[in-house]
Amino acid sequence: MSMKERLSYLFKNTAFSKMRNFIDKTTLFAFDLDGTLAPIASKPSVIGIPDPIRQEFAILNKQAVVAVITGRSRSDALHHLGISPHYLIGNHGAEGLPGWKDQENEFFGITNQWQSQLDNLLPLENRRGIMIENKGSTLSIHYRHVCNIKYAHKMILQAIDKLDPQPRRIGGKFIENLIPVSAPDKGIAFRILMEKSGCQKGFFVGDDETDEDIFRLNDANIFTVRIGINVFSDALFYLRNQSEIIRLISEINNVLKNKKDQLIN
Repeated sequence: MSMKERLSYLFKNTAFSKMRNFIDKTTLFAFDLDGTLAPIASKPSVIGIPDPIRQEFAILNKQAVVAVITGRSRSDALHHLGISPHYLIGNHGAEGLPGWKDQENEFFGITNQWQSQLDNLLPLENRRGIMIENKGSTLSIHYRHVCNIKYAHKMILQAIDKLDPQPRRIGGKFIENLIPVSAPDKGIAFRILMEKSGCQKGFFVGDDETDEDIFRLNDANIFTVRIGINVFSDALFYLRNQSEIIRLISEINNVLKNKKDQLIN
């Protein structure tokens, strides 16, 4: 089956019925943050989760095992969430996983090396509009606000090629994410959380290239949803845009409540 044939709009009757049948109390519900729970903002520091989404998310957090798996650091993500999910995994899977504290300290050392090297490879006089964000376990280079995006991106990629040790690079929307090769990606993190939580099934919603590590997991017990259609994505289903996330979480809450009521009756 081709990707175009497989990727389906979630709120069509057949797809929505599959979702209702899939989710139950044994499901781990996980979400990306930027572009999923919160709309994308021109400056990462000013994102905000709309109150209706936050309210439905809080209800879900009481009904089920909930995780947020984000590229942000855990402290930054918690600041914007305002709610503590059962699991909060930062830095694309490299921060916050149970049992990975020693490895995290190693990742911190690697990103600090990259930071020092980039200060020489991308000197301040050539860095106008480029922001290097050291998030502890990973490092991100933002170039949304440069004058010449094509030239800046080429310069950034040339600098990344000279880093030692070489990172695992994941591109995004005017961003290059640099991750230690030995760090777990979002897919590995998601599987670890399913195991640690004792959940037999997993449900994940994300929106960009870093989320493909979960989308491409080939497992009948994992249900994936992408924000925005992309025929090259390995997600099973999609929502048209981020504004539909409120309906999705609300529908999940209703399904879980109805299944619980049926068990009681």
